[in-house]
Amino acid sequence: MTTPLTVDQLQPRLHQLIVIDVRSPGEFAGGHIPGAHNVPLDQLSQALPALRAAAGRGELAVTCASGARALNACERLAAAGVQALLVDGGTAAWAANGRALNRVPGQKVRWAMDRQVRLVAGSLVLVGVVVDLAVPGVRWVSAAVGGGLLFSAVSNTCTMGSLLGKLPYNRPRNSGAALDATLTALRDGGK
Repeated sequence: MTTPLTVDQLQPRLHQLIVIDVRSPGEFAGGHIPGAHNVPLDQLSQALPALRAAAGRGELAVTCASGARALNACERLAAAGVQALLVDGGTAAWAANGRALNRVPGQKVRWAMDRQVRLVAGSLVLVGVVVDLAVPGVRWVSAAVGGGLLFSAVSNTCTMGSLLGKLPYNRPRNSGAALDATLTALRDGGK
């Protein structure tokens, strides 16, 4: 079972915990909890050895924008024998409580993944309905998007978010090197 950690509980322990942010590099660059390491959820399997080494030196606290991806990460880590605390409410709760977010210098602020998903899903539904007026049957695209959103809610996964996270917009040019540096720091004892 994953242990939740509120941002009020995280604040005094921030210097003791190893904070892992599982959002896309673009989201992370736009604002993250001070001292957090960016390990995107889709790179978690690759990062497992480094995360296991880091967990051997101290407790991990996993965060994302609001908590869904972090919960997924905590469950995957637990299945691999790595315990981690779940930052309840994620960076959104951190910022909502008036705490500062660090930003990666020179990087543009990106929309949160859930906002990107809402934009794409809403656009696909609207286009499906409008185009159906000229080409009957296209409304089924809208139905498929609705079914995908329903499945996403029930399974607490988001295929569209995973796909959007792979777009160049969400992967700044140096994100591969940044991940390598993060994994090295986690493996070698950097906090």
